[in-house]
Amino acid sequence: MDTAKVLIVMGSDSDLPVMEETAKILRQFGVPFEMRISSAHRCPDKTAQLSAEAEGRGVKVIIAGAGMAAHLAGVMAAGTILPVIGVPIGGGGVNGVDALYSTVQMPGGIPVATVAIGKAGAKNAGILAVQMLALSDTSLAQQMKEFKESIAREVESKDQELQEKLAGL
Repeated sequence: MDTAKVLIVMGSDSDLPVMEETAKILRQFGVPFEMRISSAHRCPDKTAQLSAEAEGRGVKVIIAGAGMAAHLAGVMAAGTILPVIGVPIGGGGVNGVDALYSTVQMPGGIPVATVAIGKAGAKNAGILAVQMLALSDTSLAQQMKEFKESIAREVESKDQELQEKLAGL
């Protein structure tokens, strides 16, 4: 197996249904990844170690998904120079808004790129990681261009279907 270029970390196994969206995108682009469970609060030493050792293992981007207090992405970012993408996961009393704020509101010097709450955000985290990797990989850059063109064609096709349906009314 190729060396993982992306490290996906989630705070709990209950986050897996969301973070699988990230994995799907990385698989689609052929980007090798590693997926781990590590809590910023319940196993801080393991989390710090994952972050600190990632670069030396060849990882280029870290994606961290967590709900509730959601400090996982920030803890990961504090321990590495690699870019970190945070995925807030919905749930709890405020449906993930707490996770969003905890992920996006980082102190100066510890940036975390933050995507939307939930599965759409997890998918976008995968796409953003591929875009980052594509900066130094022309093959990946070409795949990303083709992906963007295909999603544009999909919207055009749906618009055409709508226009045909409306014309028949």
